[in-house]
Amino acid sequence: MKSKWLIAGLVVVAVSGLAAFKTIERRVFKKNLLRSKPVGELYLIVDKSDYELKVYDAEGWYATYPVVFGNKDLSDKLIEGDRRTPEGTFKILSKRPHQKWHKMLMLDYPTAESYAKFKERKTKGIIPQSAKIGGGIAIHGTWPHDDLVVDDFTNWTNGCVALKNEDLDELDAIVDIGTKVIIQR
Repeated sequence: MKSKWLIAGLVVVAVSGLAAFKTIERRVFKKNLLRSKPVGELYLIVDKSDYELKVYDAEGWYATYPVVFGNKDLSDKLIEGDRRTPEGTFKILSKRPHQKWHKMLMLDYPTAESYAKFKERKTKGIIPQSAKIGGGIAIHGTWPHDDLVVDDFTNWTNGCVALKNEDLDELDAIVDIGTKVIIQR
């Protein structure tokens, strides 16, 4: 009888391990192998539902990188401190190294669109009148040697978009200040 339970336990552990491997395997970045470099002006689409950052150029899709966010609740940012990633159209304001998270591609959040949504939510009573909109949203890397947080969908930021440091290096090399970034769910 004990051996049946032992075998059942081993089967469960093996299946769980394969499921975890499949998740990690699925999140390997993809790139258009027909082109070595992007062509023309780039733009980025961050899809929160799929945990992906996609790069598009003048010829269409160029690359996809796995990403994670702040809060497990993937809805739009409401107020400062909610750890949600804002949705909308943004631009890269600056690019710089970062002591903790490798590099930062700072976004222009909050935008006029962000302020309009924020004001409307206050008017409708969805958020308190005393709430603040927040700021400091970026695309950045992870702690050194901590790529697993991206592979296993661990949302850990304060509302930023995080990707593996190696992927961020590739992205940083091809995007410019002013690059359009669309964040959607």
